[in-house]
Amino acid sequence: GTGVGIAYGVPMAVVARWFPDKKGLAVGLTIIGFGLSPLITAPLANRLINEYSVRPSLRFLGIIFTIIIVIIAITMKLPPQDWQPPANLANRKSDFPANYPVNMLKSRSFYGLWLCYAIGALIGLSAIGISSPVAEEIIQIDPGLAASSVALFALFNGISRPLFGWLSDRWKPHYLAIGAYTLILIGCLLMVKAEKGAVTSYLVAFCLFWFCLGGWLALAPATTLHFFNPDHYAQNYGIVFTAYGVGALIGTLVTGRIRDWFGTYTYAFYAMAVLAILGIFLASALLKRERSQLSNPS
Repeated sequence: GTGVGIAYGVPMAVVARWFPDKKGLAVGLTIIGFGLSPLITAPLANRLINEYSVRPSLRFLGIIFTIIIVIIAITMKLPPQDWQPPANLANRKSDFPANYPVNMLKSRSFYGLWLCYAIGALIGLSAIGISSPVAEEIIQIDPGLAASSVALFALFNGISRPLFGWLSDRWKPHYLAIGAYTLILIGCLLMVKAEKGAVTSYLVAFCLFWFCLGGWLALAPATTLHFFNPDHYAQNYGIVFTAYGVGALIGTLVTGRIRDWFGTYTYAFYAMAVLAILGIFLASALLKRERSQLSNPS
Protein backbone atom coordinates (compact mmCIF):
# COMPACT_ATOMS: atom_id res chain seq x y z
CA GLY A 1 0.00 0.00 0.00
CA THR A 2 2.81 2.39 0.85
CA GLY A 3 4.64 1.56 -2.36
CA VAL A 4 1.55 2.15 -4.48
CA GLY A 5 0.86 5.40 -2.66
CA ILE A 6 4.37 6.67 -3.38
CA ALA A 7 4.53 5.49 -6.99
CA TYR A 8 0.98 6.46 -7.95
CA GLY A 9 1.58 10.20 -8.20
CA VAL A 10 5.02 10.15 -9.82
CA PRO A 11 4.06 9.28 -13.43
CA MET A 12 1.19 11.79 -13.31
CA ALA A 13 3.51 14.54 -12.12
CA VAL A 14 5.94 13.76 -14.93
CA VAL A 15 3.39 13.68 -17.78
CA ALA A 16 1.71 16.83 -16.50
CA ARG A 17 5.03 18.69 -16.90
CA TRP A 18 5.61 17.37 -20.43
CA PHE A 19 2.06 18.17 -21.59
CA PRO A 20 1.14 21.43 -19.80
CA ASP A 21 -1.44 22.31 -22.45
CA LYS A 22 -3.20 18.92 -22.15
CA LYS A 23 -2.78 18.06 -18.48
CA GLY A 24 -6.11 16.35 -18.02
CA LEU A 25 -5.79 14.10 -21.05
CA ALA A 26 -2.18 13.24 -20.19
CA VAL A 27 -3.11 12.27 -16.64
CA GLY A 28 -6.20 10.34 -17.79
CA LEU A 29 -4.21 8.29 -20.28
CA THR A 30 -1.52 7.59 -17.69
CA ILE A 31 -3.87 6.20 -15.06
CA ILE A 32 -5.48 3.81 -17.53
CA GLY A 33 -2.63 1.55 -16.47
CA PHE A 34 -3.64 1.89 -12.84
CA GLY A 35 -7.19 0.79 -13.65
CA LEU A 36 -6.56 -1.91 -16.22
CA SER A 37 -3.47 -3.53 -14.72
CA PRO A 38 -5.52 -6.12 -12.76
CA LEU A 39 -6.68 -7.54 -16.10
CA ILE A 40 -3.08 -8.75 -16.52
CA THR A 41 -1.72 -9.12 -13.00
CA ALA A 42 -4.74 -10.79 -11.37
CA PRO A 43 -4.93 -13.80 -13.74
CA LEU A 44 -1.13 -14.08 -13.66
CA ALA A 45 -1.02 -14.09 -9.87
CA ASN A 46 -3.90 -16.55 -9.68
CA ARG A 47 -2.19 -18.97 -12.07
CA LEU A 48 1.13 -18.75 -10.22
CA ILE A 49 -0.51 -19.35 -6.85
CA ASN A 50 -2.42 -22.35 -8.16
CA GLU A 51 0.76 -23.90 -9.57
CA TYR A 52 3.46 -22.87 -7.08
CA SER A 53 1.59 -21.78 -3.89
CA VAL A 54 1.60 -18.32 -2.32
CA ARG A 55 5.15 -17.68 -1.10
CA PRO A 56 7.04 -18.63 -4.30
CA SER A 57 4.50 -16.65 -6.32
CA LEU A 58 5.00 -13.53 -4.20
CA ARG A 59 8.78 -13.83 -4.50
CA PHE A 60 8.55 -14.19 -8.28
CA LEU A 61 6.14 -11.26 -8.66
CA GLY A 62 8.25 -9.11 -6.33
CA ILE A 63 11.41 -9.73 -8.37
CA ILE A 64 9.65 -9.17 -11.72
CA PHE A 65 7.89 -6.00 -10.58
CA THR A 66 11.12 -4.61 -9.14
CA ILE A 67 12.98 -5.14 -12.41
CA ILE A 68 10.19 -3.69 -14.55
CA ILE A 69 9.57 -0.67 -12.32
CA VAL A 70 13.26 0.22 -12.03
CA ILE A 71 13.75 0.02 -15.81
CA ILE A 72 10.66 2.14 -16.51
CA ALA A 73 11.52 4.63 -13.76
CA ILE A 74 14.88 5.35 -15.39
CA THR A 75 13.06 6.70 -18.45
CA MET A 76 10.96 9.19 -16.45
CA LYS A 77 12.58 12.62 -16.34
CA LEU A 78 11.12 16.06 -15.76
CA PRO A 79 11.52 18.69 -18.50
CA PRO A 80 13.69 21.76 -17.83
CA GLN A 81 12.23 24.42 -15.55
CA ASP A 82 9.57 26.56 -17.32
CA TRP A 83 9.75 24.33 -20.40
CA GLN A 84 6.83 24.67 -22.82
CA PRO A 85 5.92 22.81 -26.03
CA PRO A 86 6.92 24.98 -29.02
CA ALA A 87 3.35 25.24 -30.27
CA ASN A 88 2.21 26.49 -26.86
CA LEU A 89 4.73 29.31 -26.38
CA ALA A 90 2.56 31.93 -28.01
CA ASN A 91 -0.44 31.09 -25.85
CA ARG A 92 1.43 30.52 -22.63
CA LYS A 93 -0.03 33.47 -20.77
CA SER A 94 -3.60 32.58 -21.66
CA ASP A 95 -3.19 28.91 -20.84
CA PHE A 96 -2.13 29.36 -17.23
CA PRO A 97 -3.74 31.35 -14.43
CA ALA A 98 -1.41 33.99 -13.03
CA ASN A 99 -1.82 33.11 -9.37
CA TYR A 100 -2.36 30.03 -7.27
CA PRO A 101 -3.29 29.85 -3.58
CA VAL A 102 -0.19 30.32 -1.44
CA ASN A 103 -1.54 27.72 0.98
CA MET A 104 -3.72 25.06 -0.62
CA LEU A 105 -5.19 24.05 2.73
CA LYS A 106 -6.62 27.55 3.20
CA SER A 107 -8.33 27.49 -0.17
CA ARG A 108 -12.08 26.95 -0.38
CA SER A 109 -11.67 25.18 -3.71
CA PHE A 110 -9.44 22.58 -2.02
CA TYR A 111 -12.18 21.61 0.41
CA GLY A 112 -14.71 21.52 -2.41
CA LEU A 113 -12.45 19.18 -4.38
CA TRP A 114 -11.65 17.04 -1.35
CA LEU A 115 -15.29 16.59 -0.32
CA CYS A 116 -16.49 15.90 -3.85
CA TYR A 117 -13.68 13.40 -4.42
CA ALA A 118 -14.43 11.66 -1.12
CA ILE A 119 -18.10 11.31 -2.04
CA GLY A 120 -17.29 10.05 -5.54
CA ALA A 121 -14.81 7.53 -4.16
CA LEU A 122 -17.15 6.42 -1.38
CA ILE A 123 -19.98 5.68 -3.81
CA GLY A 124 -17.76 4.13 -6.46
CA LEU A 125 -15.79 1.89 -4.13
CA SER A 126 -18.96 0.84 -2.32
CA ALA A 127 -20.46 -0.19 -5.65
CA ILE A 128 -17.32 -2.09 -6.62
CA GLY A 129 -17.33 -3.95 -3.32
CA ILE A 130 -20.92 -5.15 -3.71
CA SER A 131 -21.02 -5.76 -7.47
CA SER A 132 -21.06 -9.55 -7.27
CA PRO A 133 -23.13 -9.90 -4.03
CA VAL A 134 -25.86 -7.61 -5.43
CA ALA A 135 -26.00 -9.66 -8.64
CA GLU A 136 -26.40 -12.88 -6.68
CA GLU A 137 -28.74 -11.67 -3.92
CA ILE A 138 -31.00 -9.11 -5.60
CA ILE A 139 -30.86 -9.95 -9.31
CA GLN A 140 -30.20 -13.64 -8.60
CA ILE A 141 -28.12 -14.25 -11.71
CA ASP A 142 -25.64 -17.06 -12.13
CA PRO A 143 -22.52 -16.56 -9.95
CA GLY A 144 -20.32 -17.16 -12.97
CA LEU A 145 -22.08 -14.41 -14.93
CA ALA A 146 -21.86 -12.12 -11.92
CA ALA A 147 -18.12 -12.63 -11.74
CA SER A 148 -17.56 -12.25 -15.48
CA SER A 149 -19.58 -9.02 -15.57
CA VAL A 150 -16.80 -7.41 -13.53
CA ALA A 151 -14.67 -7.42 -16.69
CA LEU A 152 -17.32 -5.28 -18.41
CA PHE A 153 -17.41 -2.91 -15.46
CA ALA A 154 -13.61 -2.66 -15.47
CA LEU A 155 -13.72 -1.70 -19.14
CA PHE A 156 -16.03 1.25 -18.37
CA ASN A 157 -13.82 2.15 -15.43
CA GLY A 158 -10.80 2.30 -17.73
CA ILE A 159 -12.49 4.18 -20.57
CA SER A 160 -13.73 6.95 -18.30
CA ARG A 161 -10.23 7.95 -17.17
CA PRO A 162 -8.90 9.41 -20.42
CA LEU A 163 -12.39 10.67 -21.28
CA PHE A 164 -12.76 12.67 -18.05
CA GLY A 165 -9.15 13.80 -18.36
CA TRP A 166 -9.81 15.08 -21.87
CA LEU A 167 -13.03 16.77 -20.78
CA SER A 168 -11.32 18.43 -17.81
CA ASP A 169 -9.10 20.34 -20.25
CA ARG A 170 -12.23 21.79 -21.86
CA TRP A 171 -14.96 22.02 -19.22
CA LYS A 172 -15.01 23.43 -15.72
CA PRO A 173 -14.59 20.76 -13.02
CA HIS A 174 -17.90 21.43 -11.31
CA TYR A 175 -19.78 20.69 -14.54
CA LEU A 176 -18.03 17.32 -14.83
CA ALA A 177 -18.63 16.55 -11.15
CA ILE A 178 -22.33 17.34 -11.48
CA GLY A 179 -22.49 15.14 -14.57
CA ALA A 180 -20.83 12.25 -12.72
CA TYR A 181 -23.19 12.56 -9.75
CA THR A 182 -26.17 12.66 -12.12
CA LEU A 183 -25.06 9.40 -13.72
CA ILE A 184 -24.72 7.91 -10.22
CA LEU A 185 -28.29 9.01 -9.43
CA ILE A 186 -29.51 7.24 -12.56
CA GLY A 187 -27.68 4.09 -11.47
CA CYS A 188 -29.19 4.30 -7.99
CA LEU A 189 -32.72 4.69 -9.38
CA LEU A 190 -32.22 1.64 -11.58
CA MET A 191 -31.05 -0.47 -8.63
CA VAL A 192 -33.72 0.75 -6.21
CA LYS A 193 -36.37 -0.56 -8.61
CA ALA A 194 -34.40 -3.66 -9.67
CA GLU A 195 -35.93 -7.05 -8.95
CA LYS A 196 -35.08 -10.66 -9.64
CA GLY A 197 -34.01 -11.13 -13.26
CA ALA A 198 -33.42 -7.42 -13.97
CA VAL A 199 -30.04 -8.16 -15.54
CA THR A 200 -30.06 -5.17 -17.89
CA SER A 201 -30.78 -2.70 -15.09
CA TYR A 202 -28.00 -4.24 -13.02
CA LEU A 203 -25.43 -4.10 -15.83
CA VAL A 204 -26.29 -0.51 -16.81
CA ALA A 205 -26.29 0.72 -13.21
CA PHE A 206 -22.96 -0.81 -12.27
CA CYS A 207 -21.34 0.24 -15.54
CA LEU A 208 -22.32 3.80 -14.53
CA PHE A 209 -20.95 3.36 -11.00
CA TRP A 210 -17.61 2.02 -12.21
CA PHE A 211 -17.51 4.60 -15.02
CA CYS A 212 -17.92 7.48 -12.57
CA LEU A 213 -15.30 6.12 -10.17
CA GLY A 214 -12.78 5.97 -13.01
CA GLY A 215 -13.85 9.47 -13.96
CA TRP A 216 -13.08 10.80 -10.49
CA LEU A 217 -9.66 9.17 -10.56
CA ALA A 218 -8.89 11.37 -13.58
CA LEU A 219 -10.91 14.45 -12.63
CA ALA A 220 -9.38 14.86 -9.16
CA PRO A 221 -5.70 14.92 -10.26
CA ALA A 222 -6.53 17.05 -13.31
CA THR A 223 -8.41 19.56 -11.16
CA THR A 224 -5.51 19.64 -8.71
CA LEU A 225 -3.25 20.57 -11.61
CA HIS A 226 -5.60 23.29 -12.83
CA PHE A 227 -6.45 24.81 -9.41
CA PHE A 228 -3.11 24.69 -7.63
CA ASN A 229 0.55 25.28 -8.43
CA PRO A 230 1.67 22.51 -10.83
CA ASP A 231 5.22 22.79 -9.45
CA HIS A 232 3.89 21.37 -6.17
CA TYR A 233 1.59 18.87 -7.81
CA ALA A 234 3.02 15.71 -6.24
CA GLN A 235 2.55 16.90 -2.66
CA ASN A 236 -0.74 18.67 -3.46
CA TYR A 237 -2.33 15.60 -4.98
CA GLY A 238 -0.92 13.48 -2.19
CA ILE A 239 -3.09 15.53 0.18
CA VAL A 240 -6.12 15.52 -2.13
CA PHE A 241 -5.80 11.74 -2.58
CA THR A 242 -6.50 11.21 1.14
CA ALA A 243 -10.14 11.77 0.15
CA TYR A 244 -9.98 8.51 -1.79
CA GLY A 245 -8.75 6.65 1.27
CA VAL A 246 -11.46 8.13 3.50
CA GLY A 247 -14.10 7.26 0.93
CA ALA A 248 -12.81 3.70 0.67
CA LEU A 249 -12.80 3.18 4.44
CA ILE A 250 -16.24 4.64 5.09
CA GLY A 251 -17.89 3.17 2.00
CA THR A 252 -16.97 -0.45 2.57
CA LEU A 253 -17.92 -0.29 6.25
CA VAL A 254 -21.26 1.44 5.71
CA THR A 255 -22.49 -0.78 2.87
CA GLY A 256 -21.67 -3.89 4.89
CA ARG A 257 -23.46 -2.49 7.93
CA ILE A 258 -26.55 -1.56 5.86
CA ARG A 259 -26.67 -5.15 4.59
CA ASP A 260 -26.52 -6.43 8.18
CA TRP A 261 -29.21 -4.02 9.42
CA PHE A 262 -31.79 -4.40 6.66
CA GLY A 263 -30.92 -7.81 5.21
CA THR A 264 -30.51 -6.41 1.70
CA TYR A 265 -28.19 -4.13 -0.25
CA THR A 266 -31.12 -2.22 -1.77
CA TYR A 267 -31.06 0.44 0.94
CA ALA A 268 -27.41 1.14 0.21
CA PHE A 269 -28.53 2.70 -3.08
CA TYR A 270 -30.78 5.13 -1.22
CA ALA A 271 -27.75 6.28 0.77
CA MET A 272 -25.68 6.58 -2.43
CA ALA A 273 -28.41 8.69 -4.03
CA VAL A 274 -28.50 11.07 -1.07
CA LEU A 275 -24.71 11.43 -1.22
CA ALA A 276 -24.87 12.10 -4.96
CA ILE A 277 -27.40 14.90 -4.39
CA LEU A 278 -25.17 16.33 -1.66
CA GLY A 279 -22.23 16.13 -4.07
CA ILE A 280 -24.14 18.13 -6.68
CA PHE A 281 -24.71 20.95 -4.20
CA LEU A 282 -21.10 20.88 -2.98
CA ALA A 283 -19.74 20.92 -6.54
CA SER A 284 -21.99 23.83 -7.48
CA ALA A 285 -20.92 25.88 -4.46
CA LEU A 286 -17.29 24.97 -3.81
CA LEU A 287 -15.67 23.17 -6.75
CA LYS A 288 -14.64 26.36 -8.50
CA ARG A 289 -11.37 28.18 -8.98
CA GLU A 290 -11.22 31.11 -6.57
CA ARG A 291 -11.16 34.66 -7.87
CA SER A 292 -7.60 35.21 -6.69
CA GLN A 293 -6.60 32.41 -9.07
CA LEU A 294 -8.19 34.10 -12.07
CA SER A 295 -6.39 37.45 -12.04
CA ASN A 296 -4.35 38.50 -15.07
CA PRO A 297 -0.55 38.56 -15.10
CA SER A 298 -0.60 42.35 -15.31
